Amino acid sequence: MALADPAGCAKGSEDSSPFPDIIELNVGGQVYITRHPTLLSVPGSLLWEMFTQKNVCSLARDSKGRFFVDRDGFLFRYILDYLRDQQLVLPEHFPERGRLQREAEYFMLPELVKLLAPKLSEQNSLGDDPCQSDPEELSPGADAARSLTSAAAALPSAASGGAGGAEGRRAGFITIGYRGSYTLGRDSQTDAKFRRVARIMVCGKTSLAKEVFGDTLNESRDPDRPPERYTSRYYLKFTFLEQAFDKLADAGFHMVACNSTGTCAFAHEQTDDRIWTSYTEYVFYRE
Repeated sequence: MALADPAGCAKGSEDSSPFPDIIELNVGGQVYITRHPTLLSVPGSLLWEMFTQKNVCSLARDSKGRFFVDRDGFLFRYILDYLRDQQLVLPEHFPERGRLQREAEYFMLPELVKLLAPKLSEQNSLGDDPCQSDPEELSPGADAARSLTSAAAALPSAASGGAGGAEGRRAGFITIGYRGSYTLGRDSQTDAKFRRVARIMVCGKTSLAKEVFGDTLNESRDPDRPPERYTSRYYLKFTFLEQAFDKLADAGFHMVACNSTGTCAFAHEQTDDRIWTSYTEYVFYRE
């Protein structure tokens, strides 16, 4: 919940500049600390407009009094880097160029938008081309495999049961995992008390995971993973398994395996209530 800081409002009425030299920002849940002049380095930008006004009360704050901006907190670090020296420096195999361009447009940074725009189509083709291979994974049969993939992509859409067909889709596995628990009373006669699924984990190739789950994929634990690399650190922003299964089915995946493990422990020494904890994985594959 964004809160206004009464002290900050009072200060704005007394001083010519209501902002301190060091500014704390909460951008989409990520905390950044920077200098006030850095936020004003691009005149006319959204941040310049926010932090040159006199009425501090109009700016949203989080529960700890930090200025709050409801945008992508992980991409904001590149926005802040650009504000510091007006240069664009991105990691190798950066897969979020299109989303970063959208953030640059939101923050009203036209020069940064121009820097991102020329490479947008090229970057997307690297992430979406079904024939793209990791140089470290090349083998004598790689050319033949790419030829087969291209031929499969050209088949009529009826083979996949959808209007879009298999064009632009690559084969691969995605594993969905979750941990659940529930408390069961004596002799299983009382109602089981289920706890919600805390987190749905995603394991697989980065490009496939982003294709299937899009903006619902949380990449905070592995933000700069190249598109052709594998990760087991992504998780979903929602906690409904059916929603994850629907997205996988819509993308042409079907379940090929699953496994589960479970443990049991007593909830309290004075009672017979038991806590059952399980971890389950579902393996999906797309031809």
